[in-house]
Amino acid sequence: MRGDRAHRRIALGAAALMAFGAVGINGTGTAGAAVPRCQGRKVKTLDFATGRVHIYRAHLIRCAVTVAKSPGKRQRMTVSVQARGSHPRVDTGDYSRHAGPVSVTAGSRCVLVRGGVGSRSVSSGWLC
Repeated sequence: MRGDRAHRRIALGAAALMAFGAVGINGTGTAGAAVPRCQGRKVKTLDFATGRVHIYRAHLIRCAVTVAKSPGKRQRMTVSVQARGSHPRVDTGDYSRHAGPVSVTAGSRCVLVRGGVGSRSVSSGWLC
């Protein structure tokens, strides 16, 4: 009797995981369409012709994500965050929805955020 319950629980768990995975793969639910979000609160959005860059702040951390306005086809996307006096953290690649999230520990330093989709891009200037 005890073994039957264990097998039943394992089978139910596997079925639940497969159902959740199918939603994410097919894109028919919100799980497949979700864009990763940075921790903290959104402090700014930079709009440009082919996308937008969302900038977040959580205590000492600054984070950004570039999102395509027309997701679906793979295209060159980039996002970078640079604390003043440091090297930028960058995510660049051929993506269909977004680049990032990318984060840096900025403390009280200003940050420079850049993002791009295809041939278009945007820069925040120094945000303090």
